[in-house]
Amino acid sequence: MLDRFWTGGTHRVSPEAPVPVVRVNDSTCRAGGAGNVAVNIAALGGQATLAGLCGEDESAGLLREVVEAAGVTWAVSPAAAETIVKLRVLSRHQQLLRMDFEASLAPYADDLFGAFVRARMDAVDTVVFSDYAKGTLVGVQDLIQEARGLGKNILVDPKGTDLKRYRGATVLTPNLPEFEAVVGHCETEAQLLERGHGLCAELDLEALLVTLRERGMTLLQRDGSAHTLPAQAREVFDVTGAGDTVISVLAAALSAGQSLLDGMALANTAAGLVVAKLGTATVSAQELASALATGDGAQRAHMGDVLSRDQLLLSVQAARARGETVVMTNGCFDILHRGHIDYLARARELGDHLIVAVNDDASVAGLKGPSRPVNTLDARMAVLAALRSVDWVVPFSEETPADLIAAVQPDVLVKGGDYTPESIAGAESVVASGGSVKVLDFVEGYSTSGIVSALQNSDSTSE
Repeated sequence: MLDRFWTGGTHRVSPEAPVPVVRVNDSTCRAGGAGNVAVNIAALGGQATLAGLCGEDESAGLLREVVEAAGVTWAVSPAAAETIVKLRVLSRHQQLLRMDFEASLAPYADDLFGAFVRARMDAVDTVVFSDYAKGTLVGVQDLIQEARGLGKNILVDPKGTDLKRYRGATVLTPNLPEFEAVVGHCETEAQLLERGHGLCAELDLEALLVTLRERGMTLLQRDGSAHTLPAQAREVFDVTGAGDTVISVLAAALSAGQSLLDGMALANTAAGLVVAKLGTATVSAQELASALATGDGAQRAHMGDVLSRDQLLLSVQAARARGETVVMTNGCFDILHRGHIDYLARARELGDHLIVAVNDDASVAGLKGPSRPVNTLDARMAVLAALRSVDWVVPFSEETPADLIAAVQPDVLVKGGDYTPESIAGAESVVASGGSVKVLDFVEGYSTSGIVSALQNSDSTSE
């Protein structure tokens, strides 16, 4: 599809009808539909070939110029139909009108598109099917099975409620309304996860990536895991083509050998960048790298820096990609006092980021007795996250955080008190991965147990 934009000033109302008059002073053309996906991939440094159908007309020529100028290989079949065009009229950065010029391309799909794609499928790592319900993908199931037989990554941006036609794809990327149109309205996150995993099994997908607009996105994998990232857009200016950006970044990441989780994190960051732009837009590799390097990426996307395990691992990965070091410690931190503050500040000086893993309420009670904790897990994590020295706070429910530490693999593992490095939970895995373990002294005269005891004695005396 060709996206056209007519832009101009609006200073009066038409005498013919109560509508604004736009004096057009600028006209631009951009690749729309699957073309926008291909251009986004090229903007990231990927090699993209655009296959599809369009007419043999002036709009097709303009579209080809835009696509090839972006570095995309043009492999589009000419059809005996007009090229689909979306014309948007804008004034003062506001869209006033959109006019669509289109007719179904279904009559030409089998003869032209199917054969064209099959001839080129073997030369690529990833096949992206961008479905806009224009008729080109009426035979998409056969193409998916052929791509699957060749061992390709298969990504689908679906359309409509008949998702069975995409059976066997690697990943489907519906937005929330498209997802709910198939599985029904999800009142809770638990419903979304249950129905999403059911859909993965039903359609034999490796994963389902549901974009949630202002709520971010959720990745549901066939193994039963689920990962959610909140949206990162500081300002939403125009959502045109945001879904194209998500699937293009995910496709580029998978083609480069990244995991689905890595690709999701990059796509989430890219989506936050593209919605701040006007019209059908792209995100360059430089913009994406800059967003990650300056803290606009995954590592700063979580309110209060209180993270889930999955979010923490993504944040650590982004930090390491920038060459930054990670320090980790753990504890109950029930009543925060000067000793804690001093200890955490010294721990933070050992690297670029400090992670504090916090025992949940049940594990604190198991360690300290039924009268503890004094403060709930949420309250303890919120106080820790407010400290200047602490970058990320994550809860854990196990008896020790050894498994979490092994997953994070911090550069430095720190514990306070009279421990020896060898006796610290998780020390063995840290050393094995090339990290170090350090023991820091506590400030004398400060302890949570002492504070609790003093308060109890005070209460007894007052009685």
